Amino acid sequence: MPQAHVAGLAMNYDLTGPSDAPVVAFSHSLGATLTMWDGMVTRLCQRYRVLRYDIRGHGGSATHDAPVEITDLARDLTGLLDILNIPRAHIVGLSLGGMIGQALAGAVPERPLSLTLMATSAHLPSEATWTNRAATARTNGMAAIVEPTLERWFTPGFASRAPAVIAPIRAAFIACDPVGYATACGAIGRMDLRPQLARVVAPTLILAGRDDPSTPPTMAEEICAGIPQAELVLLPQAAHMLSVERPEAVASYLLGFLDRHSAG
Repeated sequence: MPQAHVAGLAMNYDLTGPSDAPVVAFSHSLGATLTMWDGMVTRLCQRYRVLRYDIRGHGGSATHDAPVEITDLARDLTGLLDILNIPRAHIVGLSLGGMIGQALAGAVPERPLSLTLMATSAHLPSEATWTNRAATARTNGMAAIVEPTLERWFTPGFASRAPAVIAPIRAAFIACDPVGYATACGAIGRMDLRPQLARVVAPTLILAGRDDPSTPPTMAEEICAGIPQAELVLLPQAAHMLSVERPEAVASYLLGFLDRHSAG
């Protein structure tokens, strides 16, 4: 896959679809890679130009072992869009990716054509929880935390019903750079995007899993209440990694939303 240098770091990305179509930029969750969006690409790439990238410290993207904030990760995405000469795009993010989307849309409201936030939060306490998780990843490696993470990401029984779906997600998580994971944990622990929500002017779709223990529907409701043009969809039988567990339903809602907001 090609790479771009953003903020002095090599960033892995993939861009596919018609060159004259509106761009949809996907930002993935903590501990994942751009491949978690494979199910969305196949459903969108006939009508949209799809941009996916690895967040710094994940997949093929580099990082520094230094504190980073959500705003820095949002600037990585705007920097990538600038390098690729994409002035405006539909921004889609899940979990950490949704936090990046909120920060971007609050800081540069004119950039998003629309904003889709999946299984995410504007504030996810406590900082100590994230500090401890980062320390475990650094000390014991990603394999030490993969199983409890997958239990939060998917509804009970999904792993046994769909082992071929789970296997690459587990492999990507275990392969994640512990330093990249830990620095992103620190950013989440210090994050409070609630004051920025009112500055988001883009039409916003919020998707949440009814069975998500990591970012439960109450967090989605808080975001929806804070963004002026927001609509909320709660998906049944879906936990945190809802775009992987329920790709057909997510793609249906996403395409309908994108089609309504592709002018501009």
